[in-house]
Amino acid sequence: MEFAKFLDQQFAEHAEVVSRTAAAVREPFQKLVEACLTSLNSGGKILFFGNGGSAADAQHLATELVVRYRYNRKALASIALTTDTSLLTACANDFSFEEIFSRQIEALGRPGDVAIGITTSGNSPNVLTALAVARDMGLVAAGFGGRDGGKMVGLADPLLIVPSNVTARIQEMHILLGHALCDQVEAKAAPKE
Repeated sequence: MEFAKFLDQQFAEHAEVVSRTAAAVREPFQKLVEACLTSLNSGGKILFFGNGGSAADAQHLATELVVRYRYNRKALASIALTTDTSLLTACANDFSFEEIFSRQIEALGRPGDVAIGITTSGNSPNVLTALAVARDMGLVAAGFGGRDGGKMVGLADPLLIVPSNVTARIQEMHILLGHALCDQVEAKAAPKE
């Protein structure tokens, strides 16, 4: 019976965070969808990046846009900055781990693109550095965060903050929000063929 109680507690905690997140992110979510649509419709792209589980989310979401989310349609320009092991290790070795995403933003980003940094704490130095470079270059510097938003507050705009201190719950909301973003972008930027 202890496993059933544990599972019930996990679902209850998840449901509470879902409810609080839905209320907290309505406005920035709409702003992010609009920024992504504006970028894609003008020939721009979306750049996703983060560390650990957030790196996996970056790859997942970029793939949903390039390949497909719900249906077959034209490919949407999206890149995960977390996948090139040669680039990541060379930059970390030759410069610093803090620059692994900002170097890629500098090389690949163009004004009007959308850079989406994902960090549960809002304080990952390499994500913050990349967002600062993106903003300085004229990209939309957006973010998915958690807790109180950390140092992304005032740097990332729009910023979707999951109001939780539990990393697992924040990650669950990040993928839910990412899927919702892909759904809206796919439906509006690339109607069914």
